[in-house]
Amino acid sequence: MISQPDPHLSMVRQVEPRTPEGCEDCLRIGSMWVHLRLCLTCGHVGCCDSSPHRHARGHASEDRHPVIASFEPGEDWRWCFVHEALV
Repeated sequence: MISQPDPHLSMVRQVEPRTPEGCEDCLRIGSMWVHLRLCLTCGHVGCCDSSPHRHARGHASEDRHPVIASFEPGEDWRWCFVHEALV
């Protein structure tokens, strides 16, 4: 069986990180994060699911921007929150 490409990949844009220094929301509230994720629709930088506030997942849900990429040095992968799968 041939798998179809994730339909949410159509939402991926050429983006610049809005807060390259860290999680946009954690910086605003003074919280810490574990790993960073980049929204590939708007450039929001959020913290991962291992972080206390899980801002990347919250952004994906609230703004309906489901595809993120790791924003960690040396990592090159993308994830779709809707399908809970690498894309």
